Amino acid sequence: MSATARTRQREQTRSILLHETRALFAAKGYAAVGLSEIVAAAGVTKGALYHHFDSKADLFRAVLSQVQEEVGAQVAAAADTEPDLWTQLTTGCAAFLRACADPHVQRILLIDGPAVLGWHEWRAMDEANSARHLHEALRSLVDAGVLPPQPVAPLTQLLSGAMNEAALWLATTTDPNALTDTIAALDRLLAGIRTA
Repeated sequence: MSATARTRQREQTRSILLHETRALFAAKGYAAVGLSEIVAAAGVTKGALYHHFDSKADLFRAVLSQVQEEVGAQVAAAADTEPDLWTQLTTGCAAFLRACADPHVQRILLIDGPAVLGWHEWRAMDEANSARHLHEALRSLVDAGVLPPQPVAPLTQLLSGAMNEAALWLATTTDPNALTDTIAALDRLLAGIRTA
């Protein structure tokens, strides 16, 4: 087997492991899924799993990173359709809440993420992904005068925390209007920080 074929096979095995594990974690939660179930679903051996990942937690970290990247891509794609900075922000924030309304995203990103990796590591991963983009958007709005001059770091933390908490609440409520009402409340919150 050539080096290219071996590389392709390794990438395929890793991809299958991530796909099957993500489905299991999303459906059952991290704690309810064992390594035997993962390797059976992926059709690989435990040796193959350990060739790619050091532990179940390491595999979860890769799944979480994949989910974060996908949510970030959805937010960016929605924001990029808008012509001005303010509408990009509000559209991106609404897209984040819509993405997090998916129970599978909620389970991996918001419920198991902090529980499995610990608050500090989960927070660092969030900072590297969605919080970084939110910070950049807010910095652009301050620089353009759409938001009043202010330190952007605490504003980023406040808005990120509010949206994460709203997404967690959406995961537990049975109110059929919850998502619509939450996006409307977020729009009012954002309007309140805008320059008059």
